[in-house]
Amino acid sequence: MAHLRSRRRLALAVPVALSLTASLGFLPSAASAAPRAASAAEAQDAPTMSYVVNTTTNRHTIARVQRSITAAGGTVVMTYDQIGVIVARSANPDFASTIRNTPGVDSAGATRTAPLTASGTTDVGAAQYLSKDEVAQLTKAAKTAKQTKGSVPLEPLEANQWDLRAIGADKAAAINPGSAKVTVAVIDTGVDDTHPNLAPNFSAAQSANCVSGKADTTYGSWRPVDADHYHGTHVAGEIAAARNGTGVAGVAPGVRVSGITVAQPDADQWFYAESVVCAFVFAADHDVQITNNSYYVDPWKYNCRDEADQKAIADAVNRAQLYAQRKGTLNVASAGNSNHDLIAPSIVDASSPNDTTPVSRTIDPKKCLDAPAQLPGVVTVAATGVQDLKSYYSNYGDGVIDVAAPGGDKYQIPDTPSRDGRILSTMPNGKYAYLQGTSMASPHVAGVAALLKSTHPNATPAQLLSLLKAQADNPGCPVEPYDPDGNGVVDSFCKGNKNRNGFYGSGVVNALRAVK
Repeated sequence: MAHLRSRRRLALAVPVALSLTASLGFLPSAASAAPRAASAAEAQDAPTMSYVVNTTTNRHTIARVQRSITAAGGTVVMTYDQIGVIVARSANPDFASTIRNTPGVDSAGATRTAPLTASGTTDVGAAQYLSKDEVAQLTKAAKTAKQTKGSVPLEPLEANQWDLRAIGADKAAAINPGSAKVTVAVIDTGVDDTHPNLAPNFSAAQSANCVSGKADTTYGSWRPVDADHYHGTHVAGEIAAARNGTGVAGVAPGVRVSGITVAQPDADQWFYAESVVCAFVFAADHDVQITNNSYYVDPWKYNCRDEADQKAIADAVNRAQLYAQRKGTLNVASAGNSNHDLIAPSIVDASSPNDTTPVSRTIDPKKCLDAPAQLPGVVTVAATGVQDLKSYYSNYGDGVIDVAAPGGDKYQIPDTPSRDGRILSTMPNGKYAYLQGTSMASPHVAGVAALLKSTHPNATPAQLLSLLKAQADNPGCPVEPYDPDGNGVVDSFCKGNKNRNGFYGSGVVNALRAVK
């Protein structure tokens, strides 16, 4: 699961930023070479691939492009007229080059490097599950834990949720736990809505399975296919686990949470562009106020505008997330777990494409973006540990990171019964486990954004982002050299000042201020 953001996200209201990537600077590109006619044998033996085709929203142009897709040996899976994105499949090896030369097509490309099979998150390391005995022991220990003044009574496992106290979420719940009129959609591996902490707040009407690129709203389609697809359930609990005397609590325990599944059902759990496009459009059209995106779009960690397929992927996803913003949805995404400086002159990406054979490449981060985290208007989130220090794995970058939030760090040890520096949350089949990653930081921000939306119901996505930044607490760049593992090697360099810097953006979000 190299792409998930506990494995795995520019400014919203600035027109310059929008002009840079509303088309992401991915348009226009050099004209493709004239397509070569595929032989009958090639067409018969070629694997079926998935594509996104980006055109205008003019219905006549869309109809013409659809006919061209069919003529080129393709099948239309779904057409998103509102953003001019068509999801298609074809076994024609020349399909993409043929369609790129079709009048009215802005960009087109394969969304993967592996063929479709019958049928990427951002966390770091394996999940550490709590056994029944451990749950019982920690629950017993929690009964003797001191309640923070001004907070609500502790949930059975909450004494181990240092992350809630770090952002004042325990005190915020005593003032306003969030409104049931606000929904956060978890775009992820699926959400187990039967979990006792999630069932009270789950919105089935705003949930779907988007894996094929077309929304399936069959009841239960949003659930993970198996217990190994746990990522989305963990994220959902961090956002909105109910305070109902069971297990853990979420940052915004009074808001609604929904699940939009985009991960492939196999063991690798890829997050492909057609699925993500479907998810953003579905969320926007179903009155979702906030989406959480703890992943990057596979198979490329960074999508470069001078590569036709990557350009098409980023363009399609960007169109979809911008559509959601226009409909009033704030999109929150994790910054990634590679400890990359996203404003460095260059970055070595040795993991792409991750669905076939990765090839080490050096990319220019000004031209190659992490989608969706670095798309315009998306809230880009870095991770911190209990010491309010950047997590050792978290990506960073002055001017790229918007805000930070607890994501966990095994080197920063809290004074809790478990003494575990990672994030405790819900898992499928009624279980609980610790995870760490920017995947865990993003839902904390989504939860605070949900509290802000509950307090300011008419706030736009741009206004919510401004509030997140204005209310954040910024630790400032570390005084001592950044060496989280204590091996004598400085791992990252923080640039900026107390108001804004590369490690924390505008600072660590604050749930208590959000409800005041």
